[in-house]
Amino acid sequence: MPAGPNPAIAIVIPVFNEEAVLPELLARLSALFAAHPGPAWSVVIVDDGSRDRSAELIRAQALRDPRFRLVEFSRNFGFQSALSAGVARAGDVDAVVTMDADLQDPPEVIPDLLEAWRHGADVVRATRRSRRETGLRRVGFDLFHALYGRLTDYPIEPNTGTFGLLGRPAVEAFNGLPERHRFFPGLRAWIGFKTADVHYDRQERAAGKTQQSFRRLARYAMDGLFSFSYLPLRLLTYCGLFVAGMGFAVGVFFAVRRIVGIETAATGFTTLVTLVLFLGGIQLIGIGVLGEYLGRIYDEVKHRPQYIVKRDRELKENQPAAGRSDP
Repeated sequence: MPAGPNPAIAIVIPVFNEEAVLPELLARLSALFAAHPGPAWSVVIVDDGSRDRSAELIRAQALRDPRFRLVEFSRNFGFQSALSAGVARAGDVDAVVTMDADLQDPPEVIPDLLEAWRHGADVVRATRRSRRETGLRRVGFDLFHALYGRLTDYPIEPNTGTFGLLGRPAVEAFNGLPERHRFFPGLRAWIGFKTADVHYDRQERAAGKTQQSFRRLARYAMDGLFSFSYLPLRLLTYCGLFVAGMGFAVGVFFAVRRIVGIETAATGFTTLVTLVLFLGGIQLIGIGVLGEYLGRIYDEVKHRPQYIVKRDRELKENQPAAGRSDP
C-alpha cells in the first residue's frame, strides 16, 4: 500500500545502444519530476553493454542530478537481465516503475500508474489501447499474444509489456524468483497480487532504430512459452497417441484385406515412405521441444549469474560488483 503523500518511487530502465533517444528520455523524465514534485523520485538506468555513448550520457546526467543512477554491465546480457538488475537495485522504495528507453511507452503515463497504485493495486499494468508497429513486427506481436494466451498456464493481458508498476510486496516477490530465463510479463502475472490496468496509446520510437531483432524477439517468445507452460510436452504425448492409434487402425485394415483376399500383392511403397517421413518429422519435433526444456534446465543447474555488473555509481570507485546475481 502507498506510504503517505510522498512515497519513494524508482523508475527502472534497461538501455542498449540508445544514444539517439537518451537526451529526450532524460529531459522528459526531468520534466515529469518537476511537474510532480510529491514523490521522492529515483531512476535506475541499466546499461546492457552498449557500444555507443549511452553510458557516457547517463553518467553525465547522474552527475548533474543525483536522482539518476547508472548501472553498467560488463557485456550485453539481454533485456530481461538488465530489467532484473534494475529492479533488484531500486533500493528501499515504495514502488518500482518499469519501462523501455525508446519512449514508445511515454513517461507522462507514470502519474496514472501511481494513481491506480494509490487506490490499492500492488501490480499496475500499462495496457495499450493502440500501438504504432506495422508490417511483419505487428503481425508477429499479435500472433505471439494470441498463441501465448491459449498455450500458457498463466495467461497475460494481450496488450501489455514491460511498462507498469510493482508495489513493494510485488517487488520483493519478483526479486525472490531465482530463474535465469525470464519473461517479465509472465512473472508479473505469476506472482499474483491485486492488479489494475491503465490504458494508454503506444507511441513511435522517439529516435534511432529498435535494438530488438527478430532473433531476440523469437528467443524472448520461446522463453515466455517454455517457462510458463507444459502444453508442448502434452501435445507431443497427444500426438504420439494419435499417431499410434492411426498406425494400429491402418495395420488392422490391411491385415483384414489380406485375410479376406482383397489384396494379395505386396504394394504400398509410397505409403511406407510417406509414413516414415511423417513419423520421422514428428520425432524430430519432439526432440526439439525436449531440447528446449532440457537446455533451460541445464542453464538453471549451472547457477551462473544472470549478469555481471562492471560499475555501479553508488559503489566505491574501481570496485566492480562482479560474478553474482541479485536474488
